[in-house]
Amino acid sequence: MAKEIKKWKTLETKYLIRRPWLTARVDKVQLPDGRINPEHYVLEYPDWVNVTAITKDGKFVMIRQYRHAFDEVLTELCAGVSEPGEEPLDAAKRELLEETGYGGGKWSLVMTIGQNPSTCDNLTYCFLAEGVERLGDQQLDASEDIEVVLMSADEVLAMLEHDEMKQALMAAPLWRYFAKIGK
Repeated sequence: MAKEIKKWKTLETKYLIRRPWLTARVDKVQLPDGRINPEHYVLEYPDWVNVTAITKDGKFVMIRQYRHAFDEVLTELCAGVSEPGEEPLDAAKRELLEETGYGGGKWSLVMTIGQNPSTCDNLTYCFLAEGVERLGDQQLDASEDIEVVLMSADEVLAMLEHDEMKQALMAAPLWRYFAKIGK
């Protein structure tokens, strides 16, 4: 017989910081057995999207950009935030076009995942866009400096195999792609 896992009860919530890219709160919670945890920290984020985009000739549309927390330039999937009220698919199409200039193609939702459900409250919607083509120029935000890189399936798989893909929310849909679709 499976053990019944019960939810915690939130007794108090206090916000520590509320900024566009960082909202943190501390919850006082009561566990099902009655114990009180006075400090359970939660980071609130909007939902995110990422796109495994593949051109008509089989090239992966990747981006390279500086990531300050790691102090490295990393190769990643196109990704971004879903704006309030924006559907994840619409956000993914917008982000791909803005960051890379690519669009069109056939789109499908590959998976919906969370970065750390213990302390983060958002989801990441991972899309596959097949048969994309260059439609225009990048339309970057003021804080973005992004290089578009077209890579073969072998190159992307080698990045994964050599632990060069540091963003777990991007590695997961890529691994699923190679596990299900192959190269």
